[in-house]
Amino acid sequence: MSGTAEHGGDDEPRWLDEQEKAAWTGLISLVLLLPGKLESPLRQEHGLTLFEYLVLSHLSEAPGRTLRMGELAFLASGSLSRLSNVVKRCEQRGWVVRSPDPADGRYTLAALTDAGFELVHEAAPTHLRSVRHTVLDSLNATDQKALARIAERMRIVPDGLG
Repeated sequence: MSGTAEHGGDDEPRWLDEQEKAAWTGLISLVLLLPGKLESPLRQEHGLTLFEYLVLSHLSEAPGRTLRMGELAFLASGSLSRLSNVVKRCEQRGWVVRSPDPADGRYTLAALTDAGFELVHEAAPTHLRSVRHTVLDSLNATDQKALARIAERMRIVPDGLG
């Protein structure tokens, strides 16, 4: 509901003005629709969810193709419990192995296997085409910088990580 942006007490809502409403409805539409648009080609061509792809991709770019689970959860924008479930599935498929961190046994490392690296290497062009077609190609350089700035400002730390 829109109206004047009154600053009432804690009980009174601050209704959205037209600019705020446009920003909010635009954002929520993206949040709800974008993951499906990016995931569909990955599922069809490689049998991967978007989150699985992001996990494998971050591991492929890490030194030694290995990260602590907490760092991986942060990079993939997921909770530790969600990541744990996905990494377990990836382990069962032979794409990832987990082991205690030799530097500090309280942490668990996730490492990408050669099979996982091959899969992410095959899936990367599919994901890149989707990202370009769905997001980047419709934005000029100024828009892309603004989007990156807004995303950084709004970055939400997943539950259990912050």
